Amino acid sequence: MLWGVFLVEPSQTRLTELFMTSKRMWFLASLAIGLGFHWFAISSPAQSAAKFRGRLSPVPALGIQPATVAGAGSASATLTGRKLAVNGSFEKMASPATVAHLCLGQLPGVRGDTVFDLTVSKAADGTSGTIAGNFDLTPEQVDALKKGRFYVQIHSEGAPNGHLLGWLLSDVKK
Repeated sequence: MLWGVFLVEPSQTRLTELFMTSKRMWFLASLAIGLGFHWFAISSPAQSAAKFRGRLSPVPALGIQPATVAGAGSASATLTGRKLAVNGSFEKMASPATVAHLCLGQLPGVRGDTVFDLTVSKAADGTSGTIAGNFDLTPEQVDALKKGRFYVQIHSEGAPNGHLLGWLLSDVKK
């Protein structure tokens, strides 16, 4: 065989010639498909997920009594490409939770503006529950997340400007 030209002995019957040609074509087609899948697998790097975690603790603020902002919680986030999934839980808050946000600080550790709203699912008394959200980030937001500028903030009836807060930091195990 030479680039699709099949050499057949003149003494072979037409049926044998067709069978051999068909068999060789299937082999070549299978080989080409297999090589194509192999090329795709090695040329397309898998998107690995980046993990982030945060511990939610009372927001330090002037003029608010510590009993008004008691509680604790945790948050985790998974970044796959530009898709961010945030999940978390909170408990023992001094007053019922009202809303939760994913916020972007001006610098790591410096509070900033709300970027996304998180869904709050509360227990019966409202002082414990879960938070969740899925978001599409811009390239700039992805960069900010990797630099530790995003944080989760939960507000409550007793602390409407922020009750629990936690910075999402890279969860790289060393």
